[in-house]
Amino acid sequence: MPRSLRRLAGRALHLYFRLRRGMTLGVRAAVLSEAGDILLVRHTYTPGWHMPGGGVEPSETLVDALAKELREEANIALTGPAVLHGVFLNRHVSDRDHVAVFIVRTFTQSGPKQPDREIAEARFFPLSALPEKTTPGTRRRLAEIVGGTAPPTEW
Repeated sequence: MPRSLRRLAGRALHLYFRLRRGMTLGVRAAVLSEAGDILLVRHTYTPGWHMPGGGVEPSETLVDALAKELREEANIALTGPAVLHGVFLNRHVSDRDHVAVFIVRTFTQSGPKQPDREIAEARFFPLSALPEKTTPGTRRRLAEIVGGTAPPTEW
């Protein structure tokens, strides 16, 4: 699928959610390995490397949504608690989009994630060697998590 068509599809999806729901709520995970590496994903429909995550569906808890997205995007299963880092207003998407970010340190991975229609790539990276196209929001969240600074209220 051409990049311009992927971006158009992504914008259409955001418009759909904006019209369909008064507020959107999503989850993202800072999945940190024992070696201190971070899991990042590259989507097929939007540029850059991101923390894995996605939307919270009706009747789904934040942790249920997080577990589902980790399983779908990276073959990750939670084996311990996911710790809430913060909830952020993401004005880059709309003035109604909120993202809950969790820190995940105890997990298993059943195998490497194979590319599919949504995820082009899922990989662990050393925090000191993030890929060049890691998104600014992802970099800010990781700096807060690793540096221990208080997170702001906006993405």
